[in-house]
Amino acid sequence: MNSTEVSIATCLAINAAETAQEIESAICDIVLRKLRRKGIVVGLSGGVDSSVVAALCVRALGSKQVVGVMMPERECSDDSVHLATKLADALGMETVIEDITGVLEATGCYRRRDDAIRKLVPEFNASCKCKLVVPGIASGAHYAIPSLVIESGNGNLQKLRLNADVYLEIVAATNFKQRVRKMFEYHHADRLQYAVAGTPNRLEYEQGFFVKNGDGAADLKPIAHLYKSQVYQLAAYLALPKEIRERPSTTDTFSMPQSQEEFYFSVPLHILDLCLYGKNHDMPHEEIARLAGLSVAEVGTVLHSIDSKRKATAYLHQPPLLIEEIHSMAA
Repeated sequence: MNSTEVSIATCLAINAAETAQEIESAICDIVLRKLRRKGIVVGLSGGVDSSVVAALCVRALGSKQVVGVMMPERECSDDSVHLATKLADALGMETVIEDITGVLEATGCYRRRDDAIRKLVPEFNASCKCKLVVPGIASGAHYAIPSLVIESGNGNLQKLRLNADVYLEIVAATNFKQRVRKMFEYHHADRLQYAVAGTPNRLEYEQGFFVKNGDGAADLKPIAHLYKSQVYQLAAYLALPKEIRERPSTTDTFSMPQSQEEFYFSVPLHILDLCLYGKNHDMPHEEIARLAGLSVAEVGTVLHSIDSKRKATAYLHQPPLLIEEIHSMAA
């Protein structure tokens, strides 16, 4: 093992059996007693996070009390449904497929995004693909200004700097995807009198990598306290299909393949795990650098990015504010 792998094995190692049992016990308590629901709905993406949550829910409540909802659309990877189906078959759980393409077309999701892109690239059309990317840690940038990558129908690539207005329009349009998916999850939860399980890990939850009233909405979030590498440890303990355990973390949001690293975090997730762990445990920058295999300057860049994301997305964690509560706080 290299030094980073050793660091993960020491700092972030968990007793997977005990952790799974604790989460399963909490799921039972929350769903059956606190929420008084009969079971759980989980949105299945074929990724490791949703797969681990589904497996824990099945172990907690039984396969008959867990429903997995697969919600593909025309731009998502074919692997998503394939791997989600493979997981569901292995767990013996019921699944529902809701193709959300028609709903997204009706809301103007694709049209609104493409109209925004055409403000920069007038020739952008249905034969083109796109994604957003942020500079990696090697750039040394303290502020991750996104760029737009476009692949034309003949395979040519363009990378363009975005202005704030176009960036916000693109994000606002693509956020329809997460909000529509959550709408279907709650539809099935309502008809069954089930709860909805969210699937964010700690990296996503702490740094606001979710859409408010979209994938951020849930009745319980069973793995939001676990670092990404700890989720992988649970995946191995739960014996999830190898393809899921080895699948890179993607956004599955844009028409071009896109990792979470290049869209939002700008750092490989196993390194971000160690940096966030170090920050949460008040470690000196020099110690974090040694654990993560980074320079002290690079650690400073990563920690600054963590702080910036926490500050910028703090409102995502807030419930609706009531006027009387604001008055009482001011008094």
